[in-house]
Amino acid sequence: MCLLLIAVQVHPGSPLILAANRDEFHHRPTRPLDFWLPQGGILAGRDLEAGGTWLGVSPDGRLAAVTNYREPDRQLAQAPSRGHLVRDFLEGPYEADAYLARLRPVAAHYNGFNLILGRPARLVYFSNRAPQAQELAPGIHGLSNHLLGTPWPKIRRARRALARLIATPADLTVNALLGMLADTITPPDSELPDTGIGLEWERLLSSIFIRSPAYGTRSSSVIIVSSNGTWRFVEQTHEPESQGPRHEFEFQLPLTAATAASARS
Repeated sequence: MCLLLIAVQVHPGSPLILAANRDEFHHRPTRPLDFWLPQGGILAGRDLEAGGTWLGVSPDGRLAAVTNYREPDRQLAQAPSRGHLVRDFLEGPYEADAYLARLRPVAAHYNGFNLILGRPARLVYFSNRAPQAQELAPGIHGLSNHLLGTPWPKIRRARRALARLIATPADLTVNALLGMLADTITPPDSELPDTGIGLEWERLLSSIFIRSPAYGTRSSSVIIVSSNGTWRFVEQTHEPESQGPRHEFEFQLPLTAATAASARS
């Protein structure tokens, strides 16, 4: 995943709002949002090449998301998949702090990553390119392919857009959030970061929604946790030149395929 927005305790009726775009090569095989039965019952999309995921929810209400840390000159050829970090947390028994205690000794074996994990009431950010973990304070947080809060143009633009939606609670719908994630505006070259991939790629990756024949936004996801305990998890898939199917689940905990299936589309 390459863009992640999280609003913590900002909206009066939804203590957690998450909106994210997953950017990937179009040829990489993927399974859309659904239950991982019979393995563990988590609700997530699935990377069929490496077996992990980029965003998901466990049956007991833990959630996790990962983004890559962009550093083309520092890549380990035999590193384990970063999608396993999300999968292992969601399928395992540990809360965020206990999971990170087990992860820290081996975090350097992975290529650079940013990890958000926990429960709606307490989410934690950890990166193997940052000195320590931090709890997400109330507010709107933005994460792309650098450290949390790095003010890349797409992060600034997306945070402003989410803040506008939250300022008028009636405007905060799934369709509005997906529309925000579909923004293809690119900033001027003078505002682009230099991450070592060349200007052409910096331009391509600078918009909230990325579109090109070979690489682009494969899916847009929204998670809304309401104050009454209702969760809504929506994934809109994308083809190179069109929208794909939308997958939607609404549930209360504990999460099971039987209780959430009626909201699938």
